[in-house]
Amino acid sequence: MNLPQSETVEHAKTADELEAVMSDRVEELDALIVGAGFAGLYQLDRLRDLGFSVQLFEAGKDLGGIWYWNCYPGARVDSDHLVYEFFREDLWWDWYYSERFPSWQELRRYFHYVDQKLDLSRDIRFNTRVTAAEFDDERRQWIVHADNGTVVRARFVVLCTGFASSPYIPSFEEGVENFAGEWHHTGLWPQGGLDFTGKRVGVIGTGASGVQVIQEASRQAAHLTVFQRTPVLALPMQQQRLTKEIAHQIKQKYATAVSRRGETFAGFHYDLIDKSALDVSPEERQAKYEELWEYGGFAPWLGTYYDLFFSKEANDLFYAFWRDKTRARINDPATAEKLAPTDPPHPFGVKRPSLEQFYFECFNQDNVELVDLCESPIERITPTGVKTMDGAEYPVDILVLATGFDAVTGGLTRIDIRGTQGLTLREKWADGVRTYLGMGTANYPNMFFVYGPESPTAFCNGPTCAELQGEWIVKCMEYMRQHGVTRIEATTEAEKAWRKQIDELTNASLFPLADSWYMGANIPGKVRQQLNYPGGLPRFFQQCSESAEKGYEGFVLS
Repeated sequence: MNLPQSETVEHAKTADELEAVMSDRVEELDALIVGAGFAGLYQLDRLRDLGFSVQLFEAGKDLGGIWYWNCYPGARVDSDHLVYEFFREDLWWDWYYSERFPSWQELRRYFHYVDQKLDLSRDIRFNTRVTAAEFDDERRQWIVHADNGTVVRARFVVLCTGFASSPYIPSFEEGVENFAGEWHHTGLWPQGGLDFTGKRVGVIGTGASGVQVIQEASRQAAHLTVFQRTPVLALPMQQQRLTKEIAHQIKQKYATAVSRRGETFAGFHYDLIDKSALDVSPEERQAKYEELWEYGGFAPWLGTYYDLFFSKEANDLFYAFWRDKTRARINDPATAEKLAPTDPPHPFGVKRPSLEQFYFECFNQDNVELVDLCESPIERITPTGVKTMDGAEYPVDILVLATGFDAVTGGLTRIDIRGTQGLTLREKWADGVRTYLGMGTANYPNMFFVYGPESPTAFCNGPTCAELQGEWIVKCMEYMRQHGVTRIEATTEAEKAWRKQIDELTNASLFPLADSWYMGANIPGKVRQQLNYPGGLPRFFQQCSESAEKGYEGFVLS
């Protein structure tokens, strides 16, 4: 093994576990998959069909990945239902969503439907959180440990931990441990639910989960206090109920629409307009903005003029359109200025826009109060509520932390994964993430990421990346088996070139002008860098294909 015995002992949780590792009594697999969301389930099904011995470890009690953990009030997907399921005819013909943007409850039903069809659970170990892994150089295997004492050896490890699986809880002078009432992070919501009826509710954060919780709490709570740091530039969801008849009509064109996923910038059934917003007349531009606004969802973001992301002048034009549309929905001018400022707080779209249904109308209600943390930040959490720096105290019975995640990398770095040099991923990436194609990293052989750092991840949707990225990994493993190759590892040169390309693309855009989780800027001490590949899916997958066609160039195979 590449690690000294003393370090291996550190990972072993019990004497029995250590004895199993050292005496080779542990189960051996071709592949271990971590995470039972879209990416993990796709890997499990494909690798199993190809005859690989494979198991999937899932920390939760059920399928769904993020849709097991995301069960807070109002939680729903922000991708159109058309692209939020597996693109398999034997699955999509018989499945009908009831809404254009399905709720977490419906997503869970979908995963159970898939499980019933594909019989996936027989190879999934639930309540099994992977805590550590080290590479055995001699046997070219990963030794993987879970929190329940399970240990396995696997030739390959495929990490499908998702980009939002490591909740972030900020530090205050006195934190949530002080609070005497009930508090929860939206990413760690109690599975039994929580009733806001008649309660004083406080929500810290106005990102995607904050918007969704705020909408629901505004209808139920006796009083709702919203603590806002940065205004959310949310877009209208334009939710739609789908009867079975409507859904069936959509399915007639489903294959054509969804087959374009790899050909569009973000994997949706619409694409950026290959035209500058500055090259059309004001009338034409306004008409297009109105059309996209009425269509809803991410269309005004990812179906608009391409220079939204590159030209400050073009970006300002759309921001002004968004601001005027939004302010028209807010009764009080002072509140409108805080929610939709005259001047943009940052360029539109360089933070992930949230989708809302009646978010801005919430602030017209007497029971909803907006606290601007830019004017007075939170000083501490008290036993009865929240105190801000200006001395004001806001009593609450339930405190909701919609404070985001250690996004993209956190799900990986919180696992004690040690490569051939004995370093953890957290240690290797302490001065910045480095991968090749966003699917492998040097000194961590036979380890792949899906929907992870330096791939399109946050500029795409889960099922699209799960299938398109996932298939590249499956074919790579199949190629290795056919050619008698037992080890693959990204080179440091390929990593540097990949990072350079991402930096060049990012620096030519408006993304650096916002402190977003895209840039790692929401986590204190995290290196500020673009965590996702911003060049679009066609360009990304072209480079993935070119690597494969050249015998997986950028990797060392042996």
